[in-house]
This record gives sequence, C-alpha cells and structure tokens, in this order.
Amino acid sequence: MNGTGATAHLPERGSSRSGSGHYIPRRGAGESGAITPQSGAGPQPGAGPQPGAGSPRPGATPQPGATPQPGAGPRPGGIVPRQEPGAPRWESGPRVAPYLPKHGDHGSPEAEYTPEWLELRESADAAARSGELVDLLRRYLPNPPLIIRDLGCGTGAMGRWLAGRLPGPQRWIMHDRDPDLLTRAATGLPRTAANGASVRIVVEQGDISDLRSADLVGTSLVTASALLDVLSVDEAAGVAAACCASRTPALLTLSVVGHVVFNPPEPLDAEYAAAFNDHQRRTADGRRLLGPDAVSVTAAAFERLGAAVHHRPSPWRLGPEQAPLMARWLHGWVTAAAEQRPDLAAAADAYLRRRLAACAAGRLWVVIAHDDLLALPARGRARAVEKP
Repeated sequence: MNGTGATAHLPERGSSRSGSGHYIPRRGAGESGAITPQSGAGPQPGAGPQPGAGSPRPGATPQPGATPQPGAGPRPGGIVPRQEPGAPRWESGPRVAPYLPKHGDHGSPEAEYTPEWLELRESADAAARSGELVDLLRRYLPNPPLIIRDLGCGTGAMGRWLAGRLPGPQRWIMHDRDPDLLTRAATGLPRTAANGASVRIVVEQGDISDLRSADLVGTSLVTASALLDVLSVDEAAGVAAACCASRTPALLTLSVVGHVVFNPPEPLDAEYAAAFNDHQRRTADGRRLLGPDAVSVTAAAFERLGAAVHHRPSPWRLGPEQAPLMARWLHGWVTAAAEQRPDLAAAADAYLRRRLAACAAGRLWVVIAHDDLLALPARGRARAVEKP
C-alpha cells in the first residue's frame, strides 16, 4: 500500500523509523574498520543535498525533542496502562487498517533502525523540515478537531515537530509495527497544540498491504517522514489514490533526492554517491525501490489525480555540532555504496577513515539533500478511482 490502488505489499519497518537514504550498520557511530556490509548493516531511507547547493555550512543547533519514557505507554493487544497525571493522553485505537511502512528495508536482512538512531537524527530532521509547507497546509485543513494519521511513526518525531505547529484539539493515530517504538511515540508527543488545545494519542500496531480511501474516512491529514524513498512506483501511486479519493491532504517529509555535498570535497565523493543512489533504487523482495526518484514519482501520481502538489528542499546540514550523527551517517553511506559496487570496497576503508578523522577534528561539513512534499487533493468531486 504505499502502493497502487490495487493491493500492494508495503515495506515493513525495521525496529525504527527511518530517515531517508541512510544505511545504518549495527556497529558504533564513528567506528572505522573494514567495510563488511554482510555483518549486520542495515539501510535507512535516503538522503542527499539539493541540486545547486553550495558549500555546506554547519547545521543548525539541534533542537532536542521530548524524551519518551521507556516502559510507559500502550501494550500490544490493547492493554492500556494507567497514565500519570499530566502525562500525554493516548488510548488504544480501533484496528483501522494500520499502515506500516518498513523503514530499514534497504537490502540487508539484518537491517534495523534503533530508537537510538532515530533519537540521534531527530534534531537534524526538525531543523530540515519545511515550515513553509506547514503554513500552506494550515490554510487547507478543516476546522479542528483534527485527526492526523502518522504512517510508520517510529518514536513519534514527526508528531513532536508538527503537533505544536497546528491548531487543536488534535487526535494523532500513530501507526507502526514495533510495539516498543509505539510506546515511545505515545509518551513523547506534546500535550497541547499551537492554540493550547489538547492533543490525544491513539496507537495502532500491525501491518497492512493496501491503503484504501475507506481507511481515511474522517482523517484530516496523512503524514509521514522518510517514507517515500522505500516505496515502489505502485505503492506510491496507492498512497496518492487513497488520499485523493478521500480528499485527504498528505504531508510527506524528508525523502532522499540523491545529492550529497562535502566540504572539503574528495575525488571519490561522486563515486560513492552514485553507488549509494543505485543501492537506494535496488530491487528488494521483488519490489524496485524508488530511492532518490521518490519525490518526482509521487508528485506525478498525485498530480494525475488532480491534486495540487508543493515541494520544498529539506536538507540536512551537518557540521562539527552534529559530529555523532555525521559519523553514524558516514559509516552507513559508505557501507551501502561498497555493498552496491564491490569494486569500491578496496578503497572504502581508507576513504571512511579519512572522512571520520575529519569529522572528529571538526573539519568536515556535509549537506544531505531531501525534499518535503505536500499534496492537496481537489475539494470537489474526487477524481481518484481505486481498483476493486
């Protein structure tokens, strides 16, 4: 589902919610050593800087998000533990076809997105997302209360970023297959909207292979982060069909677009970038992933169905202030490139060591481009026709 109007098998999320175009091995961040893609490496949805981007500049100061409390929150099977006074409100939601993309389905059977990785990248994600698209979205949304579905929510970073930017009251339906991530998401969202109204949280654990407009009845907004690049053409078309048929807007952020700019540059940068982009487009489980083509393909799918589509750049700008994140990203990026092109493996160790040393010394900046997409379906008669 993230698929065509027909039944499409969506990628399932690994143990975390993604980030476009990042291949995250299990080894520690910044750890050098032999590049061995088979030993627990796990990709993540892609990243790369905007075309025409100049020399990278140090990233914005991280904006720490709320810290979820492990062990709190809903339990699988609808068991709802008692909430402490003042804690975010959530409940076990009805089983409305939970839609769970797989973040981390980048080829390795051991692909894994841990809560630690998601928390490490959260401030970079928050600094990168487009506030301009949220301004456009607010003018389109119905009057509150709002019902917002977060597809593949992970630890809830998208909700922490967006809930306070929209009016309330709001009801967030958090979809993910990982119960531990749902626990963190349920306890980590803000309690109030932009106007001080309440934010309620519903959790949905499970998988779905097809998203239909009927699943979105009453939904004010579909949102997701770092999702599109792990979909196939049919799956992206399915998301567009469901949203347009139900006239539900979609805010889909942080999709890799295939550009990375280093400062200082090295001659091998372009080789590893091209190999990584090919890795993003590989065929996995019989599905050819969109990778850096995701934004243009998804935008075209929405536009064919009469939606107005807006997209804005949302690059990660990493410098010395984000050294731990940069080191972790570097290791995954080089590992995925070497896995895709074995001829690059011989030079990978030395290349990675040089880059990690520059990162540790505060002498490296990198811009990793993503795009955010906002699709606003026509308010009149729906033009989307879903397949039976």
